[in-house]
This record gives sequence, structure tokens and C-alpha cells, in this order.
Amino acid sequence: MISGKTKLAVFFASPSAHSLSPLMHNTAFQHCGIDAVYLAFEVDQINLKQAVESIRTLNMLGANVSMPNKTAVLTYLDELSPEAELIGAVNTIVHKNHRLIGYNTDGKGFVRSVKEVGHTIADQKITVLGAGGAAKAIVAQMALDGAKEIHIYKRKNATFLSLSAYFATVSEKTGCSISLYDYADEPQLAKDLKHSDLLINATDIGMGEKKGSLPCREDLLHPNLAVFDLIYSPEETQLLKEAKKIGANGYNGLGMLIHQGAIAFELWTQKAMPIEVIRQQIIQK
Repeated sequence: MISGKTKLAVFFASPSAHSLSPLMHNTAFQHCGIDAVYLAFEVDQINLKQAVESIRTLNMLGANVSMPNKTAVLTYLDELSPEAELIGAVNTIVHKNHRLIGYNTDGKGFVRSVKEVGHTIADQKITVLGAGGAAKAIVAQMALDGAKEIHIYKRKNATFLSLSAYFATVSEKTGCSISLYDYADEPQLAKDLKHSDLLINATDIGMGEKKGSLPCREDLLHPNLAVFDLIYSPEETQLLKEAKKIGANGYNGLGMLIHQGAIAFELWTQKAMPIEVIRQQIIQK
């Protein structure tokens, strides 16, 4: 029951109606007995400044932000966490002592999901397909967490040079060896995958109109490769099906989705999100 003391947490994105965050956080608030609600609002860069200021004005717990606001929001915050500063994007805002602090829980959420299924990031050789926002957050966090080598593949388009410079900066600041390659360079990809411990698909190949497609040739996979696909719908992409065929461990993106939300929940409430309760709610949906 909403009371005069009920706190508010929000989601600012455009579009926002598809988000699973209200289901996750409202279930968690209820399960933990926290007098708070989570609502999603349609917010783009035109009304972002006013929306962010409302966190302070209405004394909210904080907010999640998604496209197209993850980088635009930086201007309106008082402080950034170390990983948000390194990534250059924010997905969670915490309201503390009238200050708005930006965090990025995407990378940490992914790393937690890797550890949850018994794998590790430290000292591993990792290949990442795609270099969008999620990939940038994951690569930066894995570098911070002691990955040995990270090889990233993206199309050689207008953003290739700027992303190459970004990953060079991350490499310099973390001491992790990070390389960016042209996605079309199959011989190099084959070489890297042969020696990789983890493969991460951070492209949209395998979902929507690309459902049933593969982000790399199936013969490049091997049984000792842990395959993580950030896609969670469909539950099992073609990449994960091919990994299963050869006896490689494969995991979809549901773990990352839940854990990035769990970290935001912890930052707002100082309580642990009930992971399994949330997982069951999402699966049933």
C-alpha cells in the first residue's frame, strides 16, 4: 500500500514501456518490505535535464537511465563512480545527501553473472563481438577486474577510430591488453577464439529479424570456450545452440540483466535483491 512515506525510484528512457525494470524492482521492494515503488517514464534528451533534477526535488531514491540518455545524463550529475567515469556512461543514479551520483552497473552486473555460473574474469583471454554501449561497459569492467587480454571485433565504420582510441585509454588506465579488430578479419578472429577462455556476443545477431543467425562461424567455437550471449530473448540463440552441440558452456543475457538491476537496488536500499525470486518472475513473464 502506498503511504505518505513511500519512496520513488524511476526509469528514464525512450522508449521505456518495454522495460523489465519495474517488474524487477517492485517485486524486490515488496519482497524486502521496503516502502517504495518503481515507475518508468518516457524521457529523452529534450526533457532529460528536468527529469534528472526531479530526483532531487522529489527526494527520490534514484533512477535508472537507458537509451538515449546514458551519456547525455553525465552533464547533470554531481559525481561519477570510478567505473562510470572510465566507461563514460551512466545507467544508475543514486540520490545521497542532495547529491546525484552516477554509476554504471552494466559491467559489474555482467561480471557477477559470469561468477554466478562458476567462471572467472581474472587472468582470462576474452573475445568480444560488438562494441556498443553494453560492450564498452563490460570491457572496461573486465579490464578493471584483471582480465589478461581482451580482443574486440566491430565493423570498420565511422566509429571505429574513436572506439579504438577509447579502448586504448581503458587499456592504459587498467594495464589490461585490449585490441580492436575489424569484424571482417576472420583469420584474426579464428586465431583469437582458438586461445580464448570466454566469448561474449554483444551484437544483436541472434535476436529479432536476425534470430537464427550466428555472430561468428560455428567451427570457430571449441569445448573449452565459455560462451556468453547478452541476448535473453530468445532464451537460446543459435550461438548458444551451436555451443551446446560441441559441449561448450553457454549462457544467455538474463543473468546480466538481473545482476545489473540488483546492484542498482543495493545502491539505493543497502539491501540485497532476491535474485532467484526476480529470476522466476521474469521467466514466468
